[in-house]
Amino acid sequence: MLPSEKRNKHQNYFMPLTNKTVSTALIFFLSFAFSSVKAQLVFSTKYASDANVKVYVTKYKSDADLVVYKCKYKSDAGDNNGVWFFTEYSSDSKKKIYFTDYKSDADITIYFTEYKSDAGWQNNSKKHVMY
Repeated sequence: MLPSEKRNKHQNYFMPLTNKTVSTALIFFLSFAFSSVKAQLVFSTKYASDANVKVYVTKYKSDADLVVYKCKYKSDAGDNNGVWFFTEYSSDSKKKIYFTDYKSDADITIYFTEYKSDAGWQNNSKKHVMY
């Protein structure tokens, strides 16, 4: 190494940022970010013992912890925002729910809406139930 090429002692420890390095880091970050998204894919069980969450359906929106919109496509399911897609198989779901006849038996109370824009939590203290 020529004297004019002398390097700072820290230069060997840092890799120069190239387009390839930045692209690789970006791809890694985005794949990690999207893998942690928890879509609300739910399966309705026949027995309470098979469920992660017990749900009571109320007649009035004002009584609900969560307002739920049932979407038609799996790709439309939300990230714990009340937009649910009901799966055909339990293994495809993120949460298994059981619909109970009594509010006192339920972990959360929901109201089904016809409008996606109405979906969402009304009682944020219960939000952890669906994570």
